Amino acid sequence: MRRRRLGAELKRLREKAGVKMEEAAERIGGDKPKISRQENGRQGVSKLEIEALLALYGVSDERLRTALTTLAREGRRKGWWAQYSDILPAGFQERLSIESDAARILTFQPMLVPGLLQTVEYATELIRSVDKGATEEERNSYIEVRRSRQEIFARESPPQYVCLLDEAVLRREVGGPAVMVAQLDKILEMNNPPKLTIQVVPFAQGWHAGADGAFNIYSYPDPMDLDVVNLDYLDGALYLEEDQPVERYKLAFDELRAAALASRQSMELVSAVKREFMNRA
Repeated sequence: MRRRRLGAELKRLREKAGVKMEEAAERIGGDKPKISRQENGRQGVSKLEIEALLALYGVSDERLRTALTTLAREGRRKGWWAQYSDILPAGFQERLSIESDAARILTFQPMLVPGLLQTVEYATELIRSVDKGATEEERNSYIEVRRSRQEIFARESPPQYVCLLDEAVLRREVGGPAVMVAQLDKILEMNNPPKLTIQVVPFAQGWHAGADGAFNIYSYPDPMDLDVVNLDYLDGALYLEEDQPVERYKLAFDELRAAALASRQSMELVSAVKREFMNRA
Protein backbone atom coordinates (compact mmCIF):
# COMPACT_ATOMS: atom_id res chain seq x y z
CA MET A 1 0.00 0.00 0.00
CA ARG A 2 2.89 2.38 0.71
CA ARG A 3 4.07 2.00 -2.88
CA ARG A 4 0.62 2.84 -4.18
CA ARG A 5 0.42 5.91 -1.95
CA LEU A 6 3.89 7.05 -3.04
CA GLY A 7 3.14 6.40 -6.70
CA ALA A 8 -0.10 8.39 -6.60
CA GLU A 9 1.71 11.34 -4.99
CA LEU A 10 4.60 11.22 -7.48
CA LYS A 11 2.12 11.20 -10.36
CA ARG A 12 0.28 14.18 -8.86
CA LEU A 13 3.53 16.11 -8.44
CA ARG A 14 4.74 15.26 -11.95
CA GLU A 15 1.49 16.38 -13.55
CA LYS A 16 1.40 19.53 -11.41
CA ALA A 17 4.93 20.37 -12.60
CA GLY A 18 3.99 19.70 -16.23
CA VAL A 19 6.69 17.06 -16.61
CA LYS A 20 6.18 14.29 -19.16
CA MET A 21 6.81 10.67 -18.24
CA GLU A 22 9.66 10.53 -20.76
CA GLU A 23 11.42 13.43 -19.01
CA ALA A 24 11.03 11.76 -15.62
CA ALA A 25 12.35 8.48 -17.01
CA GLU A 26 15.39 10.20 -18.50
CA ARG A 27 16.17 11.89 -15.17
CA ILE A 28 16.44 8.53 -13.35
CA GLY A 29 18.03 6.63 -16.24
CA GLY A 30 14.94 4.53 -16.84
CA ASP A 31 12.15 4.35 -19.38
CA LYS A 32 8.48 5.32 -19.58
CA PRO A 33 7.21 1.87 -18.47
CA LYS A 34 9.34 2.12 -15.32
CA ILE A 35 7.80 5.48 -14.38
CA SER A 36 4.36 4.00 -15.07
CA ARG A 37 5.06 1.03 -12.79
CA GLN A 38 6.35 3.32 -10.04
CA GLU A 39 3.32 5.61 -10.27
CA ASN A 40 0.99 2.61 -10.19
CA GLY A 41 2.74 1.28 -7.09
CA ARG A 42 4.04 -1.82 -8.84
CA GLN A 43 7.73 -0.98 -8.54
CA GLY A 44 9.75 0.53 -5.73
CA VAL A 45 11.62 3.84 -5.92
CA SER A 46 15.21 4.07 -4.72
CA LYS A 47 16.53 6.89 -2.52
CA LEU A 48 18.48 8.38 -5.43
CA GLU A 49 15.45 8.14 -7.73
CA ILE A 50 13.09 9.84 -5.29
CA GLU A 51 15.59 12.66 -4.75
CA ALA A 52 16.06 13.11 -8.51
CA LEU A 53 12.32 13.11 -9.23
CA LEU A 54 11.46 15.55 -6.43
CA ALA A 55 14.17 17.91 -7.70
CA LEU A 56 12.79 17.64 -11.24
CA TYR A 57 9.26 18.36 -10.00
CA GLY A 58 10.45 21.40 -8.05
CA VAL A 59 9.41 20.04 -4.64
CA SER A 60 11.12 22.20 -2.01
CA ASP A 61 8.83 21.50 0.97
CA GLU A 62 11.13 19.61 3.35
CA ARG A 63 8.25 17.98 5.23
CA LEU A 64 6.81 16.60 2.00
CA ARG A 65 10.24 15.49 0.77
CA THR A 66 10.90 13.69 4.05
CA ALA A 67 7.47 12.05 4.05
CA LEU A 68 7.89 10.77 0.49
CA THR A 69 11.44 9.59 1.11
CA THR A 70 10.16 7.65 4.12
CA LEU A 71 7.36 6.16 2.03
CA ALA A 72 9.90 5.11 -0.61
CA ARG A 73 12.06 3.42 2.02
CA GLU A 74 9.10 1.63 3.62
CA GLY A 75 7.79 0.64 0.21
CA ARG A 76 11.00 -1.27 -0.47
CA ARG A 77 10.51 -3.42 2.63
CA LYS A 78 9.29 -6.91 1.93
CA GLY A 79 6.14 -8.20 3.59
CA TRP A 80 5.87 -11.61 5.25
CA TRP A 81 4.46 -12.99 1.98
CA ALA A 82 7.75 -12.39 0.14
CA GLN A 83 8.95 -15.82 1.26
CA TYR A 84 6.13 -17.32 -0.83
CA SER A 85 6.79 -15.21 -3.94
CA ASP A 86 7.71 -18.32 -5.94
CA ILE A 87 4.15 -19.67 -5.71
CA LEU A 88 1.98 -16.58 -5.21
CA PRO A 89 0.88 -14.61 -8.30
CA ALA A 90 1.96 -10.96 -8.31
CA GLY A 91 -1.67 -9.85 -8.15
CA PHE A 92 -2.30 -11.84 -4.99
CA GLN A 93 0.87 -10.48 -3.38
CA GLU A 94 -0.46 -7.01 -4.13
CA ARG A 95 -3.71 -7.95 -2.41
CA LEU A 96 -1.83 -9.12 0.70
CA SER A 97 0.01 -5.80 0.81
CA ILE A 98 -3.24 -3.85 0.50
CA GLU A 99 -4.91 -6.05 3.10
CA SER A 100 -2.08 -5.82 5.64
CA ASP A 101 -2.26 -2.01 5.85
CA ALA A 102 -6.05 -1.65 5.90
CA ALA A 103 -7.92 -0.14 8.84
CA ARG A 104 -11.25 -1.50 7.58
CA ILE A 105 -12.09 -4.41 5.29
CA LEU A 106 -15.55 -4.90 3.80
CA THR A 107 -16.10 -8.26 2.09
CA PHE A 108 -18.93 -9.81 0.13
CA GLN A 109 -18.64 -13.46 -0.85
CA PRO A 110 -21.45 -15.34 -2.63
CA MET A 111 -19.66 -18.66 -3.16
CA LEU A 112 -17.03 -19.59 -0.58
CA VAL A 113 -15.90 -18.74 2.93
CA PRO A 114 -13.29 -15.93 2.57
CA GLY A 115 -9.66 -16.80 3.25
CA LEU A 116 -9.59 -14.67 6.41
CA LEU A 117 -12.23 -16.95 7.95
CA GLN A 118 -11.27 -20.37 6.58
CA THR A 119 -10.28 -23.35 8.70
CA VAL A 120 -7.20 -25.31 7.66
CA GLU A 121 -9.35 -28.25 6.55
CA TYR A 122 -11.70 -26.10 4.47
CA ALA A 123 -8.77 -24.30 2.85
CA THR A 124 -7.02 -27.61 2.13
CA GLU A 125 -10.06 -28.96 0.30
CA LEU A 126 -10.36 -25.78 -1.77
CA ILE A 127 -6.71 -25.87 -2.76
CA ARG A 128 -6.92 -29.54 -3.74
CA SER A 129 -9.93 -28.91 -5.96
CA VAL A 130 -8.77 -25.63 -7.52
CA ASP A 131 -5.05 -26.35 -8.05
CA LYS A 132 -4.84 -30.06 -8.81
CA GLY A 133 -1.32 -29.71 -10.19
CA ALA A 134 0.14 -28.30 -6.96
CA THR A 135 2.72 -30.37 -5.11
CA GLU A 136 2.23 -31.28 -1.45
CA GLU A 137 4.87 -28.68 -0.53
CA GLU A 138 3.07 -25.99 -2.51
CA ARG A 139 -0.27 -26.89 -0.92
CA ASN A 140 1.30 -26.65 2.53
CA SER A 141 2.68 -23.22 1.61
CA TYR A 142 -0.76 -22.05 0.50
CA ILE A 143 -2.15 -23.15 3.87
CA GLU A 144 0.59 -21.25 5.71
CA VAL A 145 -0.27 -18.14 3.71
CA ARG A 146 -3.89 -18.39 4.86
CA ARG A 147 -2.81 -18.86 8.46
CA SER A 148 -0.51 -15.86 8.26
CA ARG A 149 -3.27 -13.72 6.74
CA GLN A 150 -5.55 -14.47 9.67
CA GLU A 151 -2.95 -13.17 12.13
CA ILE A 152 -4.15 -9.72 11.12
CA PHE A 153 -6.93 -10.16 13.70
CA ALA A 154 -4.44 -10.88 16.49
CA ARG A 155 -2.78 -7.48 16.17
CA GLU A 156 -2.96 -4.92 18.94
CA SER A 157 -5.03 -2.76 16.59
CA PRO A 158 -6.71 -5.14 14.13
CA PRO A 159 -8.74 -3.81 11.20
CA GLN A 160 -12.49 -3.59 11.43
CA TYR A 161 -13.87 -6.45 9.36
CA VAL A 162 -17.41 -6.70 8.03
CA CYS A 163 -18.13 -9.83 6.03
CA LEU A 164 -21.36 -10.49 4.17
CA LEU A 165 -21.95 -14.08 3.07
CA ASP A 166 -24.63 -15.34 0.75
CA GLU A 167 -26.55 -18.21 2.37
CA ALA A 168 -25.13 -20.45 -0.38
CA VAL A 169 -21.70 -20.14 1.27
CA LEU A 170 -23.03 -21.89 4.38
CA ARG A 171 -24.73 -24.67 2.45
CA ARG A 172 -22.18 -25.37 -0.29
CA GLU A 173 -20.41 -28.51 0.92
CA VAL A 174 -16.62 -28.36 0.83
CA GLY A 175 -14.75 -31.44 2.05
CA GLY A 176 -17.73 -33.22 3.57
CA PRO A 177 -20.04 -32.63 6.56
CA ALA A 178 -17.30 -32.79 9.22
CA VAL A 179 -15.26 -30.09 7.46
CA MET A 180 -18.35 -27.91 7.17
CA VAL A 181 -19.25 -28.33 10.84
CA ALA A 182 -15.77 -27.15 11.86
CA GLN A 183 -15.90 -24.27 9.38
CA LEU A 184 -19.29 -23.06 10.56
CA ASP A 185 -18.05 -23.37 14.15
CA LYS A 186 -15.19 -21.03 13.27
CA ILE A 187 -17.60 -18.49 11.81
CA LEU A 188 -19.63 -18.60 15.03
CA GLU A 189 -16.49 -18.16 17.13
CA MET A 190 -15.02 -15.31 15.10
CA ASN A 191 -18.16 -13.20 14.89
CA ASN A 192 -17.61 -10.39 17.40
CA PRO A 193 -19.42 -7.16 16.46
CA PRO A 194 -18.62 -4.39 15.92
CA LYS A 195 -14.94 -5.17 15.33
CA LEU A 196 -15.54 -8.39 13.40
CA THR A 197 -19.05 -8.73 12.03
CA ILE A 198 -20.37 -11.58 9.90
CA GLN A 199 -23.84 -11.35 8.35
CA VAL A 200 -25.73 -13.60 5.97
CA VAL A 201 -27.81 -12.58 2.96
CA PRO A 202 -30.58 -15.22 3.00
CA PHE A 203 -32.02 -16.99 -0.03
CA ALA A 204 -35.32 -15.27 0.75
CA GLN A 205 -33.86 -11.99 -0.53
CA GLY A 206 -33.76 -13.39 -4.05
CA TRP A 207 -31.69 -11.46 -6.61
CA HIS A 208 -29.49 -8.89 -4.91
CA ALA A 209 -26.75 -6.29 -5.42
CA GLY A 210 -23.98 -8.89 -5.08
CA ALA A 211 -25.20 -11.14 -7.86
CA ASP A 212 -22.25 -10.17 -10.07
CA GLY A 213 -19.70 -11.71 -7.72
CA ALA A 214 -17.38 -11.33 -4.76
CA PHE A 215 -15.55 -8.12 -3.89
CA ASN A 216 -13.52 -6.51 -1.11
CA ILE A 217 -13.26 -2.84 -0.13
CA TYR A 218 -10.18 -1.70 1.77
CA SER A 219 -10.04 1.61 3.67
CA TYR A 220 -7.07 3.27 5.39
CA PRO A 221 -6.53 5.65 8.31
CA ASP A 222 -4.39 8.10 6.34
CA PRO A 223 -6.53 10.57 4.32
CA MET A 224 -3.85 10.47 1.60
CA ASP A 225 -4.77 6.85 0.92
CA LEU A 226 -7.57 6.07 -1.50
CA ASP A 227 -10.04 3.30 -0.79
CA VAL A 228 -9.35 0.23 -2.92
CA VAL A 229 -11.82 -2.27 -4.37
CA ASN A 230 -10.50 -5.76 -5.13
CA LEU A 231 -12.14 -8.12 -7.62
CA ASP A 232 -10.74 -11.62 -8.15
CA TYR A 233 -11.05 -13.57 -11.38
CA LEU A 234 -9.79 -16.93 -12.60
CA ASP A 235 -6.31 -15.83 -13.61
CA GLY A 236 -5.64 -12.76 -11.50
CA ALA A 237 -7.13 -9.78 -9.71
CA LEU A 238 -8.35 -6.27 -10.49
CA TYR A 239 -7.92 -3.23 -8.23
CA LEU A 240 -10.09 -0.12 -8.53
CA GLU A 241 -9.22 3.22 -6.94
CA GLU A 242 -11.14 5.77 -9.00
CA ASP A 243 -13.92 7.50 -7.06
CA GLN A 244 -16.83 6.51 -9.29
CA PRO A 245 -16.35 2.69 -9.36
CA VAL A 246 -15.33 2.62 -5.69
CA GLU A 247 -18.49 4.49 -4.72
CA ARG A 248 -20.60 2.07 -6.77
CA TYR A 249 -19.17 -0.86 -4.83
CA LYS A 250 -19.67 0.93 -1.52
CA LEU A 251 -23.31 1.49 -2.47
CA ALA A 252 -23.65 -2.18 -3.45
CA PHE A 253 -22.17 -3.21 -0.10
CA ASP A 254 -24.60 -0.96 1.76
CA GLU A 255 -27.51 -2.47 -0.18
CA LEU A 256 -26.28 -5.99 0.57
CA ARG A 257 -25.90 -5.22 4.25
CA ALA A 258 -29.42 -3.83 4.36
CA ALA A 259 -30.64 -7.07 2.77
CA ALA A 260 -28.64 -9.25 5.17
CA LEU A 261 -29.90 -10.69 8.41
CA ALA A 262 -28.73 -8.89 11.55
CA SER A 263 -25.63 -10.42 13.12
CA ARG A 264 -27.57 -12.36 15.78
CA GLN A 265 -30.07 -13.73 13.27
CA SER A 266 -27.20 -14.58 10.94
CA MET A 267 -25.53 -16.66 13.65
CA GLU A 268 -28.82 -18.43 14.30
CA LEU A 269 -28.92 -19.41 10.63
CA VAL A 270 -25.27 -20.53 10.73
CA SER A 271 -26.08 -22.68 13.77
CA ALA A 272 -29.10 -24.19 12.04
CA VAL A 273 -27.08 -25.12 8.95
CA LYS A 274 -24.34 -26.50 11.18
CA ARG A 275 -26.87 -28.82 12.85
CA GLU A 276 -27.94 -30.05 9.42
CA PHE A 277 -24.35 -31.01 8.61
CA MET A 278 -23.93 -32.60 12.06
CA ASN A 279 -26.88 -34.87 11.35
CA ARG A 280 -25.07 -36.09 8.24
CA ALA A 281 -21.57 -36.38 9.71
